[in-house]
Amino acid sequence: QVRLVESGGGLVQPGGSLRLSCAASGSFFRIGDMGWYRQAPGKPRELVASISSGGATYLDDSVEGRVSISRENSKNTMSLQMNSLKPEDTAVYYCNAEIVVLGVGRESYWGQGTQVTVSS
Repeated sequence: QVRLVESGGGLVQPGGSLRLSCAASGSFFRIGDMGWYRQAPGKPRELVASISSGGATYLDDSVEGRVSISRENSKNTMSLQMNSLKPEDTAVYYCNAEIVVLGVGRESYWGQGTQVTVSS
């Protein structure tokens, strides 16, 4: 069974930093694109950043210049470094990955989410 587990969320003051991590476990063939989404109360889930298996990255305009995304393919992990955090960054952050499972094919998997709260 494939699982994605996030860690690193918490409470931080405006201007502070957090590093989110996502680890994939289970039996699978390969991981394709990975990404971080977030969902604030009363708002739809939105893409924050993504990274391909080859390392190509995308950052939403709302976090450009404050956030970086990385992955370590050998460890099946992905990270999101967030700096200069703002109250509007407050949300539940979800890890997502396109994973190929032998006999099943490519499917999209989600983590359980980790809360990020930016407040003084």
